[in-house]
Amino acid sequence: MKKDLYINGVWTPAQSYTALYSPYSKEQIAEVAEANAEEAKQAITAAYEARDTMRNMPAHRRAAILEKLAQLLQERSEEAARLIATEGSKPLSAARGEIARTIETYKFAAEEAKRIHGETIPLDAAATGEGRTAYTVKEPVGVVGAITPFNFPMNLVAHKVGPGIAAGNTIVLKPAEQTPLSSLLLAELLEEAGLPAGALNVVTGDGKTVGDVIVTDERVKALSFTGSPAVGISIRARAGLKKVTLELGSNSGLIIDADTDIAGIMDRVVSGAFSNQGQVCISVQRIYVHEQIYDHFVKQFVEKTAQLKMGDPLAEDTDVAAMIAPKEQQRAIEWINEAVEQGAEIAYGGKVENELLLPTVLLNVQPQSKIACREVFAPIVMINRVSGVDEAIAAVNQSDYGLQAGIYTKQLDTAFRAVHQLEVGGVIINDIPTFRVDHMPYGGVKQSGTGREGIKYAMEEMMETKLVVFKHQR
Repeated sequence: MKKDLYINGVWTPAQSYTALYSPYSKEQIAEVAEANAEEAKQAITAAYEARDTMRNMPAHRRAAILEKLAQLLQERSEEAARLIATEGSKPLSAARGEIARTIETYKFAAEEAKRIHGETIPLDAAATGEGRTAYTVKEPVGVVGAITPFNFPMNLVAHKVGPGIAAGNTIVLKPAEQTPLSSLLLAELLEEAGLPAGALNVVTGDGKTVGDVIVTDERVKALSFTGSPAVGISIRARAGLKKVTLELGSNSGLIIDADTDIAGIMDRVVSGAFSNQGQVCISVQRIYVHEQIYDHFVKQFVEKTAQLKMGDPLAEDTDVAAMIAPKEQQRAIEWINEAVEQGAEIAYGGKVENELLLPTVLLNVQPQSKIACREVFAPIVMINRVSGVDEAIAAVNQSDYGLQAGIYTKQLDTAFRAVHQLEVGGVIINDIPTFRVDHMPYGGVKQSGTGREGIKYAMEEMMETKLVVFKHQR
């Protein structure tokens, strides 16, 4: 199966192609176009030339295209889920969940396309503003560059393409190298939904080659990137005056207060730690448990973890499959070994079986260990004992990241204290930090990024505000 570039509504052959392999079976899935810089520029040109078409398209038509896209994806949902499982090694049950969310995300985008509005400004609040009427209008920026990761190849793309189209922009999309097929399917569906040629262009290939062109080309007016802090910082430095939204790393913390019903939350917490092999930005990575229930919590957590089924992502009962690449698995093993050398204890896992890294539970991890202070992005979780919530909050904040954090507690004042003191973009009370619905504002502080996703909030980053002032004639 050979996959071309999608430029200006046409499937366009590239000068070179690269083989795409399944992370689990290691079998070749496809040959995918590997765009060079010139081909990336062609995609930007197509988007730039189509920008007036999208800018002038009425909101109801943009909404109708997005609604049709959601319908078409629903009709091919099982195909799309299996595609995610094959190219990204996401267990099929989780892949189906991602498709359901993606459909909902595009429905949210369709709704928000019809809600774009400005506001009136009371100019007569100033003496010099008497006799004038003012209001603002929202206008699309033009061309949006979208660079997306592998872990949610449909839904994280939807969080860039959906608001981009809803706001009336055109898009140049660079999907992750390991998961390009989902984005190419999207292009096919949007063409069928009636999106004009050039409004979406999909450029597959090397991140540095294609990404550099998108980031530095002056015709691209806004960038939306999800990935590592190192790459995000580099993008911000080279983007010039473009609008830039960065969704970067995290090592999300979860606090378990002494009054928590352990049995009632265990399935949820284990799922949050190991879903998609822990390759989730807001995966439960650090758990801080009150000393009064620590031993009981660890015992139940390990028992539940041991019940997870390892195997083929296309199998119905698989919970944990292969990580995205062997090098990432090797890195995770090295981080486990480092933590153990620094005094951590392996309560479960910590080794590879049948070429898959077992879900790993580490206890008493030192704060300087990579497992604690960096984003592990692997099926690894640490559980540390704390004397109380204040100690736990301090431990969560001892991080360069600040995306989301969670706390389980029955004490209202404790919950509000956590809300006030946790240095994160989102605090989730009585649930795991992995909670996300697709219309809420989503983003972080510190090295977790800048700007917010969630359709309404992402659209703000993809539009300009124009002021209009009328002077009344006497």
